[in-house]
Amino acid sequence: MNLETTRFGNVEIDDDRVINFSSGLLGFSSYSKFVLLQPDEQGVFFWLQSTEAPDLAFVVTDPALWITDYQANIRKDQMEELGMNELADAQVLVIVNKRDDSITSNLQGPLVINVQGRIGMQLVLADKRWSTRHELLQVGETTAKAASA
Repeated sequence: MNLETTRFGNVEIDDDRVINFSSGLLGFSSYSKFVLLQPDEQGVFFWLQSTEAPDLAFVVTDPALWITDYQANIRKDQMEELGMNELADAQVLVIVNKRDDSITSNLQGPLVINVQGRIGMQLVLADKRWSTRHELLQVGETTAKAASA
């Protein structure tokens, strides 16, 4: 499939990489088909790119890389909807945003993806330990200079 994006231009994607979020994502319920794009081999950030809208994409990361005790508690009916028996069968990602001088993640709204079945769902967690703006990094002058070098 030839995928048109505003960030990466035209990208050739295998059809078997499309992830179906049947309910869409929060605030974007009319878009259900996405692919993960990896900008570089060593990076910890990915793009969750819509296949239906070239300008709709989210930066995502694996929360386990940043918070060792993070868990996305998923109900049995959600597991069944995703076609999974265990959460270990899933890839969990969180949406990342830049807010002022911080890189934050939405730990209350993780994305759970059945990698084998290519079915995804965004959860809304009630656990108050996690916020929608959990700071991952400070983007300071040193970081900005290193990124531009």
